[in-house]
Amino acid sequence: MRKVILFFALLVLSYGLTAQISGQVAQYSSNVGITDALYNHAMGSISDKLKKIDYSDDTIEGTPYMSNTFSLATIYYGDEIVGDLYYRYNAYNEEVEIKDQNIDGAPIKGLGKDKKIKLMVNGKPMSFKTFIDKKGNTKNGYLTLLTDGELKLYKHLKVTFKEAKKAENSLVKGNPAKFSQATRYYIESADGNRINYVELNNKKVLNLLSNDKKKVLSDYLKENKLKIKNEQDLIQVVTFLNN
Repeated sequence: MRKVILFFALLVLSYGLTAQISGQVAQYSSNVGITDALYNHAMGSISDKLKKIDYSDDTIEGTPYMSNTFSLATIYYGDEIVGDLYYRYNAYNEEVEIKDQNIDGAPIKGLGKDKKIKLMVNGKPMSFKTFIDKKGNTKNGYLTLLTDGELKLYKHLKVTFKEAKKAENSLVKGNPAKFSQATRYYIESADGNRINYVELNNKKVLNLLSNDKKKVLSDYLKENKLKIKNEQDLIQVVTFLNN
């Protein structure tokens, strides 16, 4: 257990909110009982995205966070519990902010992006994954596991940022800067080699499957007159395929 805790400490990147908001390099200290060498190994640069956005600007619409408040979550390394921490997920930056105490002024740290680390969020594990997005690009980010089994179904919160647009003249209204959120879904192949984006559409889901599973699901959809339109439909389909 000590080795797990030490390794977890190694993967936690400590940074201040002021540095995060301004986009400047965070100042690290050794106030959590691990050596400077471990901090040097664990340090990562602040995302370039942060340099472009002042999160304190209250004219920006929307939020980069899944929730603006910190919530309690259990942290695992592999299958072993490391402990309970408060977290806040910055979906735009693909960062999980954590702190030991949910009080104002408590130090905020960045959770290391190790694929063996997972958070239990509302009973569902969220972890750092590599996946293929809607445009066919390879991405890294936090996915929440909805359904486990031979096929795995994940949910991802996609956040985009659009800068403010000034009014060209007095007759045209400008647009404020805005964060927009969208939920995307992904299915991991049975061999575990790929996590592919999937649309809420019968044909799109069928196209991701092997020929044998495609036939089975096609019959199931017809018999049940099911059209995949939402998350629950997708969970139902993947659960059926795993049985």
